[in-house]
Amino acid sequence: MNKPKLHIIKIGGNIINNPEVLSSFLKDFSEFEGLKILVHGGGKKATELAESIGLTPKMIEGRRITDTNNLEVVTMVYAGLLNKNITSQLQQNGCNALGLTGADSNCILAHKRVIKNIDYGFVGDIDTINSNNIDVFLQNEMIPVFCAITHNKNGQLLNTNADTVASEIAIGMSNKYSVSLIYTFEKNGVLRNINDDNSVIEQINSTTYKQLKNEGVIADGMLPKMHNCFNALKRGVSKVIIGNPTIINNQNQAFTTLTL
Repeated sequence: MNKPKLHIIKIGGNIINNPEVLSSFLKDFSEFEGLKILVHGGGKKATELAESIGLTPKMIEGRRITDTNNLEVVTMVYAGLLNKNITSQLQQNGCNALGLTGADSNCILAHKRVIKNIDYGFVGDIDTINSNNIDVFLQNEMIPVFCAITHNKNGQLLNTNADTVASEIAIGMSNKYSVSLIYTFEKNGVLRNINDDNSVIEQINSTTYKQLKNEGVIADGMLPKMHNCFNALKRGVSKVIIGNPTIINNQNQAFTTLTL
């Protein structure tokens, strides 16, 4: 028997930072038919708030070091300001959204990242997705909207990479659904030339990915995103695509499809 379809859609920080683009995307998301889950990050807003109260955000290789004070800031911004702003706009558009962290209904269980060469502080690596509880929301016509905060079930909240949250939710739900994972950000897809928005690489498999990585075409912040994409495909997700926010209402435009 064919599994029902489910779409996991992740929006990047630069979409959230542009009110007009975000509003347009949320309208499109509301009209997007079928079962769906939204995942969002929001690092830039957290950085702005931290600096405004005298904190100095620390980043290593593009990843945020999350001490106690910065954890409070990212929780306020991700789970509060951004999550509720997104949820309220979706409700305005007739989409019955439910704003969540991983702690709510024990949806996403994680552990504090083990210290190796770098102590990332209160950063979480995901252990378990509670697919049964998430499915309760879907079956009752509620649209989960997850921010990038998880928990360890011992009272500790953890800052967790939003791309990873989306990937792990997609993997976790694939036992019940045929899952498509859609990453949206400000570019039209994975680009051959970062300065040319029209240089979209439309198909990438695990072999061509290695070639593009060796050539330096795929580098920096795109590397962990691609890791999450291929990890999802290897662990049961049916389809992964990367494109700009309009991808969900215009399938004729260029975007990147990933396959094994």
